[in-house]
This record gives sequence, structure tokens and C-alpha cells, in this order.
Amino acid sequence: MEAVGDRWRALPKWQRSLGFVAFVAFLYYLPLLGIPGLTWFRTDYIQGGSSWAGTLFTCAIYVLVAIGLNVVIGLAGLLDLGYIGFFAIGAYGVGLFGSVNSPVVKAIQERFDLPATWAVGWAICLFIAITLAMVSGVLLGWPTLRLRGDYLAIVTLGFGEIIRIVAKNVTTVTNGNAGISAIPGPEGPPSATNTVFGLIDLKPWYWLAITFVLIMVFFVRRLEHSRVGRAWLAVREDEDAAAVMGVNPFKFKLWAFAIGAALGGVAGVLFASRQAFIDPTKFDPMTSILFVAMVVVGGSGNMMGVSLGAFLLVYLPERFRGVADYRFLAFGVAMVLVMILRPQGLIPSRRRARELKDRAAEAEEAPAHV
Repeated sequence: MEAVGDRWRALPKWQRSLGFVAFVAFLYYLPLLGIPGLTWFRTDYIQGGSSWAGTLFTCAIYVLVAIGLNVVIGLAGLLDLGYIGFFAIGAYGVGLFGSVNSPVVKAIQERFDLPATWAVGWAICLFIAITLAMVSGVLLGWPTLRLRGDYLAIVTLGFGEIIRIVAKNVTTVTNGNAGISAIPGPEGPPSATNTVFGLIDLKPWYWLAITFVLIMVFFVRRLEHSRVGRAWLAVREDEDAAAVMGVNPFKFKLWAFAIGAALGGVAGVLFASRQAFIDPTKFDPMTSILFVAMVVVGGSGNMMGVSLGAFLLVYLPERFRGVADYRFLAFGVAMVLVMILRPQGLIPSRRRARELKDRAAEAEEAPAHV
């Protein structure tokens, strides 16, 4: 993989640009995939398989989650086990303010004497959800980011559970276990009359999600190669050394939490809009662990790697539904094998790969010095 990466970077800029455009075009073509021989990869190729466009949409959502979590884990080096909390905040952000069945919208209608069909528009809900997710990231990080390692992981895991329990018990706001229905999409509330973002044709939903993914990849890539990104890497490598060199670890870790939370909120908005219904059971701790597994398996610190990890962990169980009874067994065996054979991930960042290689060399030399 390093050799392939080196050859890619050695190509002229116009060839790399052409290859990137071709790759993006292929991503948008995927829901229409009908090339002989490649149709085998479609999830609806098998009897009883799931919708191909629907699976691609889910993959795009999880890729967006993996990119956001990669900012926190891969770049800043913060172990976040409660990322599902930000995902849930984004989903409830669009549900609480965009659905006519939401207690919040009904309260606003009564307070200002608005018609029963009034609700906040989807684009404004997206902004509200991102803001709520970022604020929650700051509120979580402000008192806890002075912790490190396992302590921070436990705190973030608790945060994810707090969000789920609040959504379950504060029935006057979230409807509790009854959930929120009629969550709108870009075209408004779910309806059979929607011409683009309808209930049956899921291809537009995938194209919307992959557009968000590409936009977020661009911005995160710019951040990674900026002063902020270099500060994140310095904090990840050695927080004390970074502080000595003039980097404020707390400030940049808080930035990582806020930006990662925003990306999780965007993914939650798309998820809730497509499902048109959410309830607390959709945001369980196991999903949060799956988010972390996507980053670790794909290659922490490498956006291409975490995207591949997210795609595989969503696509493979859907494609091989014939062995659904052994899905969790296969998942566990695959995780163990990856951690043994590829501890750096499937496509690790070059920096991470060098770190593991140096540590392995130090471990081999250690007995010689004893």
C-alpha cells in the first residue's frame, strides 16, 4: 500500500486530478451499477437482499461518521466511545424542530398561533442540529478533556448513554419511546407526492449523502494540512512536548471535539431525514462501539482508510445475508484477525505505520540490551 501511495503521489498533478474526477464520477454512478460482472457486488443481487441504493446511503452515512470520529481519534488522539451521542443530537435536532409531530414544534405553534402544518425548514434544521452538536461537544470537552486515555474513554461512553437516556425519559420534549415521526427531508415531510426525495427511490438520498461526504472530506483535508491539523498531530504524539513547544493542548483538543461533533450531527440529520422516524433505541452503545471499530479497522488517521472501514462494516453484512445467523461471529473473528495481522489498519496513515514499525523494532531490540 505504501508503494501504491508513493506511485500515486509521484504522478503529475493533472493525472491525479483526472483520476480523482473519475473516482467521484464512479461514486455517483454506483446506485446505477449495471456493468456485467460487477452486478454481483450489488446487495439486491441475492434473493431477499436489501435495496442497493439504500445500502449505499447507509454506507455514506457511516463514512461521514468515520471521518468525523477520525478527527477526534486519528488526528487528535482522543478515544471517544460516546460518539453516538453527537449522532443522536443531530438526528433529534432535525426531528424536534422539523416534524409537525414534535412536542417542540407543537409548543411553538401554540405559543405564536401558527398553523398545524408549520415547522422549521430542513435547511434551517440542519444548521440548528450542527450548532447543537458543536455546543454539546464543547460542553462535554470543557470539563473532561483534561483527562487522558481510559478515563476520557469512560467519560465519553457515559455521555453517549446520557443522551440516549434523556431522549427516552424526557417525554415532554422527545416523546420518549414513542419517538418522533414525519421527520422532513430536503423536500419537506415524507409524502408519496415528493418527486425527488421520496419513499421508494433511494438514489437521490445516496447522492445527497455522498455530496455531503465529499464536502466534508475537502474541509477536513484542509484542516489536516493547516496549523490546526499540525497542532492535533503534535498533541496526539506527545501532549506534554506539544505544550512545551507553545501548543495549547486543551484548546486544540476542544476544537477537535467540536468539529468531530459537527460531522456527527450532519450524519444524524441525514439518517433521521431518510428514516423519517427516530426513537432512543436507534442510538445504543453498540452502535458507538461500531463507529470506533470502523476507524480502527480502516486505519486511524487516514481518511481513505476509515472510509474503507466504514464501507466494509456496513456493506459486507448486507451482501452476505445468507450467513446472517453467524454475522456477529464473523465480525468478531474478522476484528481479531485484523488486530493481529494489521494492527495499523487496512490503509493506515504513513505516520501511524512508521510509528508501529519503530515500536516493533524497539521491542525486538529490547532483549538485547537487558
